[in-house]
Amino acid sequence: MRIIRLFSILDKLRVNRHPISAKTLAKSLHVSERTIYRDMATLQSMGAPVRGEGGIGYQMEKGYFLPPLHFDSDELDAIILGMELIASRSDDVLANAARRATAKINDALSEDKREAFKNAPLQAFSQTTKTRKIPFLSIFRKAVRKRQCIDLTYLDLKKQTTQRTIRPLGLTVFDKAWLLTAWCEKKNDFRNFRVDRVQSAAQTDKTFPRETGKEFNDFLKTL
Repeated sequence: MRIIRLFSILDKLRVNRHPISAKTLAKSLHVSERTIYRDMATLQSMGAPVRGEGGIGYQMEKGYFLPPLHFDSDELDAIILGMELIASRSDDVLANAARRATAKINDALSEDKREAFKNAPLQAFSQTTKTRKIPFLSIFRKAVRKRQCIDLTYLDLKKQTTQRTIRPLGLTVFDKAWLLTAWCEKKNDFRNFRVDRVQSAAQTDKTFPRETGKEFNDFLKTL
């Protein structure tokens, strides 16, 4: 149905930070580019905050927010399991945030989906994380967001303790550990630190700018 396709277009624009071409949209929705052009004209005539630029594509206008229009069953399962995994593999702060977010999503659902979402037979559990705390995880998450340097004391795999100042760039959760990716000022290079091996961590007043070659995405390109 066309109305479902219009909702799908808005969903795709909402989750993408960069413009999406009509060709890409047409391919993902299995329609012609001409159909996409007509759909975009319809959305704009209805007041949807979307704009298009020739040769670039379509994107959501900055400053606008659209509430979720619809979650299908697979999307709801993904949300449930994702929140469960976060709650089971993180510290109390992030686990409680996951539970609050789940409650908010539940409240926003239509009545017919709310009960199924609330009582879904889906669980996630991590024995490793349940048996220990992750004392510095909240500090690292805040420092990544605020781009604040951290003074770090770290115990490496050789049982050697080192002290350094780092730029925290990103966090990755694995089955048995959280990994902090940072730019090490001492080594002038990327370094990864297992959060459970950090001995001490203190946020400093120093913030760091965005620099090409020293960002999380730059590190990912080296893998």
